[in-house]
Amino acid sequence: MPDKILFCATVDYHFKAFHLPYMKWFKEQGWEVDVAASGNMDLPFTDNKYHIDIQRSPFHQSNIHAYKQLKRIIDQNDYSIIHCHTPLGGVLARLAARQVRKKGTKVIYTAHGFHFCKGAPLLNWLTYYPIEKYLSRYTDSLITINEEDYQLAKKHRFKAGMIEHVHGVGVDTEKFKPIDETNKAEIKKSLGYQADDFLLFYAAEFNKNKNQQLLLRVMALIKDEMPNAKLLLAGEGPLIESCRKLTRDLGISHMVDFLGFRKDIDQLLPMCDVAVGSSHREGLPVNIMEAMACGLPVVAVDNRGHRELVSNNSNGWIIPNLDVVEFAYKVMQLSKREDIGNKFGVNGRNIVIEKYSVDKILQENKRIYQSFTGNQEESIWAVQ
Repeated sequence: MPDKILFCATVDYHFKAFHLPYMKWFKEQGWEVDVAASGNMDLPFTDNKYHIDIQRSPFHQSNIHAYKQLKRIIDQNDYSIIHCHTPLGGVLARLAARQVRKKGTKVIYTAHGFHFCKGAPLLNWLTYYPIEKYLSRYTDSLITINEEDYQLAKKHRFKAGMIEHVHGVGVDTEKFKPIDETNKAEIKKSLGYQADDFLLFYAAEFNKNKNQQLLLRVMALIKDEMPNAKLLLAGEGPLIESCRKLTRDLGISHMVDFLGFRKDIDQLLPMCDVAVGSSHREGLPVNIMEAMACGLPVVAVDNRGHRELVSNNSNGWIIPNLDVVEFAYKVMQLSKREDIGNKFGVNGRNIVIEKYSVDKILQENKRIYQSFTGNQEESIWAVQ
C-alpha cells in the first residue's frame, strides 16, 4: 500500500494556483495524493478529490457540515500526512484529525500570512489569534512563510511540534522570466499598447484588503506628467465595479485596463515596466515574486509581505503610510530613470532565484516532510 497524503484548503483553486508542484512531487515519490476543498475543479496529480462545504468565514453555519465531511474522509483513510492550508482549512483539518494523530498521522499547517500581525485590526487579533494559538497544539509542523509570522509564533509560544519558516510556495523561474526589448515592444503592440507606453501591473482579487483604489489615485496624480502610463489590473472580485466607477470619476478610464481573470500572467508581466502592490496585508505575495522573476522593479505599500521581498534602492521601493503622493513620485522616477528600473529588475530576479524558486521551496518542504517519514533513502526524496 502506498503512503497517502491529504491536502486540505478552503477552495480547490488554491491548489491549482500554488501547490501543483508539490502534489506532482508526491506522485513521483509513489504516494497517493488526495485533496479536500470546496469546488469541483479537476486537479492533476490527484487520486481522490473530495468536495467539502467549507466557507471562508469562521462563523458560517455550513462549516459544521464541512467539519463532519472532513472528519469522515480522514477517519476512512489511513493518511500518513495531512497538509492543510488557508485559515479555515487549517482549523477544520486540525480539529478533524485529532484522533488520527494519536495513531501516528502527522498534521502540517502552512499559515499563508496570519490574519493577526503588526497593524492588523483588533478584531483580527480577537478572532484569529486565540484560534491559531489553541490549534497549534494539534499541529506537528507549523509552517510560516515570512519572518514576522515565524518570530510571532515563536515569541507567543505556539505549541506546534515544530515551527518552521519556508520561503513561500515558490515561483517557476523558467516560466516567469524577462524578455528583451524587441519582444517586449512586439507583445505590447499585439495587445494594443504602444512601444513607449509605461505599463504598471497588479494582479489581485478586487477586495478591501487588496486596495486597488490607492493605485487608481496614483494614476490620477501622474496622468498629466505621464500620459503614456497604463495601469493593468488583473483579477475579479466584489469591489471591481466600484473601482470602475472611481476610474471614471478620476478621469483616468483611458489609463486603466481591467483585464479580468487571467491565466496568462506569465505572458503579461514581462512586457510591463513596473509591478505595483497596494494591499493592506500580505503573507508573502506570489504576484510580487512572479513580477520580480520577470525582472520588474517593484513599488509597493508597506506591509510584512512586501517588506520581506522588497528592499529600498535594491529591487524597488516600499511606500510607508499608504502615501499616494510618494507612490506616484517613485513611479515617475522609474519612468525617467530606465537604468534604475533595470538595476532593480536584475536584483529582484536574482533574489527570487536564490530564495524563492520552486526548486528552493521544494527542498525546504522536503526536509519537513522527510522528518515525518522515517529513515527513507535520500534518493527516494530527491526532487525530480
